[in-house]
Amino acid sequence: MSIYAIADLHLSFASSVEKPMDIYGPRWHDHAQRLHDNWCSRITDDDTVIIAGDISWGLKLEEAKPDLDWVAALPGQKVILKGNHDLWWNGITKLNNMYENITFLQNDFYLAEDIYICGSRGWLTPDNDEFGEEDEKIYRRELMRLEASLQKAAKDRQKRYEKEDDAELLGVLHYPPVSKAASFSGFQQLFEDYGVKRVLYGHVHGEDGFRNTIQGVHHGVEYQLISLDFRQCIPLQIRKQGWYL
Repeated sequence: MSIYAIADLHLSFASSVEKPMDIYGPRWHDHAQRLHDNWCSRITDDDTVIIAGDISWGLKLEEAKPDLDWVAALPGQKVILKGNHDLWWNGITKLNNMYENITFLQNDFYLAEDIYICGSRGWLTPDNDEFGEEDEKIYRRELMRLEASLQKAAKDRQKRYEKEDDAELLGVLHYPPVSKAASFSGFQQLFEDYGVKRVLYGHVHGEDGFRNTIQGVHHGVEYQLISLDFRQCIPLQIRKQGWYL
């Protein structure tokens, strides 16, 4: 089994939803078909694919369902986290009863072989120039959700494995863990506290965003951007048949 990751699919297959993405530049031209082709040429039903938010432009579940159906039809087991544009996301139990090959992750973890997939949506961090009082509330709530995920995974790992090194905790957010690469946030602190060595995130778009976001190893944790336009519609392979890449 291999593990892949991608974020920001920004699909809009419902007839009532009009959101062409190619207006945002050539990286988004025919993005759904390009993702489909790249996905199907690399990924099998034995693999796991993490999707870190912003799956559908639909405002309600019935509008998002054609997009979710499209994702479900792709090979592999999918683990989906919420993005800031996933306004259709409502009722985790209901969502997790919809598809056999999709797990919607919230306040929990997903175990793919010996990789614990942990995470939350995330939010703007206090170093952001636009961070306000309402953001503070959401930021604190997302910290709690991330810790709940990490805590459950750590407890399960303790029961299941003799040594912590026998299984990895992989961090996943939709938002970047910090707004300015040189800053520090509570999300980063949680990853360090729980011994997470690798974190994947999306949300960041455009050449300026790519240049200025956090990438590489910071305080012992490796951060990788997996937004669809940054990855040029190619899911990132992070695990290949027993080897952590």
